[in-house]
Amino acid sequence: MKRIVFFLLLPLIAQPVIAQEITSSSEFLLRAAFPPALKLSFIQRYKIPFLQGEEPLTQDNNICLVLTAEISPISIDTATEAIWTPVAFFQFITGGTIGSGWNIKLFGNDMYGIGINRSDAESKPEHSGNSFGGLLWKAQIGAALQADLAAVFPGEWNHVVARSYHEINYRGYTAAAKGESWYYENDSGYQGENCNGYNYYGNLLIGYKMPIFLNMVALLAEADLYLYDTPGRAKWGDDIIRWTYSLILNFTVTKNIDIAVLTQFWTRRNFIEPNWKDLYYRNRTVNTSNPTHLEFYRIGIAMIYRL
Repeated sequence: MKRIVFFLLLPLIAQPVIAQEITSSSEFLLRAAFPPALKLSFIQRYKIPFLQGEEPLTQDNNICLVLTAEISPISIDTATEAIWTPVAFFQFITGGTIGSGWNIKLFGNDMYGIGINRSDAESKPEHSGNSFGGLLWKAQIGAALQADLAAVFPGEWNHVVARSYHEINYRGYTAAAKGESWYYENDSGYQGENCNGYNYYGNLLIGYKMPIFLNMVALLAEADLYLYDTPGRAKWGDDIIRWTYSLILNFTVTKNIDIAVLTQFWTRRNFIEPNWKDLYYRNRTVNTSNPTHLEFYRIGIAMIYRL
């Protein structure tokens, strides 16, 4: 995957950059949620004018390089991303992440930053591994289509926006053997149901931007799907798309501070066993006649502070 990312970027690197000013920006992003979750990110962006034209669709063409450092109560990681905008409505995106984690007990509950997830003798989940017992890495390639009604019908109240993003990524945990499951960042409810391999992620956002304190209302649908082939995976629903739906309210507090409030729902699998929560996930049996249901996920807050 790293070689694929390199060769895809090579034609861009080889082209001359138009002699215009490279701009940069920095920001802190604090994300919190209930049920409890917390992560702090520092994000540095560099926007490089690239293959710009004189037409409205190409006059802002650029490559944006994004460097991110993140920390949560149970993990730390760094990420890089390159976003190429060859035309106003399309973006091509590549990037990678590397990090690790540690394990703590919080409010009487075990929080697994990283480690192997396996079945014990009683068919229950068992965590194996020490803090910083390995590295988690990820590489992805994606593309996005985006539109703004105000580009066709100018006006500060005409910003009906839409964006659809799709990516293929590979995630790997260095301490996991082929087919072994692992935890990372407590896994938001799908605890430990990860394996080294390819995955699909996609989302669709539709929103309305306004020139007032509440500057955007949006709906976001996200889809995750494991693409790797685990033997017998249909039994526990490993091949089912996991959906998350969010209502987003974004507020502009000052020119440097934005706060977004998210109300999220997600799909959960229906299992046949009455005691399915006590079982290791591969020992569960999904109800094929009614495989999923929708339930409340969490309330989240994201605050951006621009330096």
